[in-house]
Amino acid sequence: MEQTYFMIKPEILAAQKQHIGAILKMVNDCGFRILQVQSRQLDRATVELFYVEHKDKPFFNSLVDYITSGPVLAVRLERHEAVRRLRELVGATDPAEAATGTIRYLFGTSLQNNAVHASANIDDAERELAVIFD
Repeated sequence: MEQTYFMIKPEILAAQKQHIGAILKMVNDCGFRILQVQSRQLDRATVELFYVEHKDKPFFNSLVDYITSGPVLAVRLERHEAVRRLRELVGATDPAEAATGTIRYLFGTSLQNNAVHASANIDDAERELAVIFD
């Protein structure tokens, strides 16, 4: 079994009509086993380490500001081909380009406020799980 990392972003937790339950149900219904869930406010140093692959990109500081703007729901998931299957369920980074029925299509509102983060590959999943849970 493969593990991966999944984050429900601040705007979902702060929204008047929270969609946390609906999102976790979609994940569970897709065959993922939820191993660990933690609601937490991430500090700047943790988020900078988490998104280290983007540190030289022009959007890095706004991304860090956004993720530290409120609590997130961090989730450790497990299933066969977890990373690939979660990426399919989450959809394209831009909700406007996400396939119908994906999490970002249903709950994302913009490229930045796209509801969730999902590890891009197995190496990222291992690193992200270590940053958040270890």
